[in-house]
Amino acid sequence: MKSAKTTIPATSARLSNPLDKQAIIRAVASSTAIETGQSIARIERKLRAGNSNFRHVTLAR
Repeated sequence: MKSAKTTIPATSARLSNPLDKQAIIRAVASSTAIETGQSIARIERKLRAGNSNFRHVTLAR
């Protein structure tokens, strides 16, 4: 049985696909809507707008 190795470039290429990005936005919006009671459409608009109060915050390394 062959093991499925995924390389970093292959992973990055998949994430750069606009359809995948839209699916991630939709998934995050629907999950957040369930938790907060807001509408999915409203949360999606906020995510797509890209306005964030925390742009200066980066992930820990």
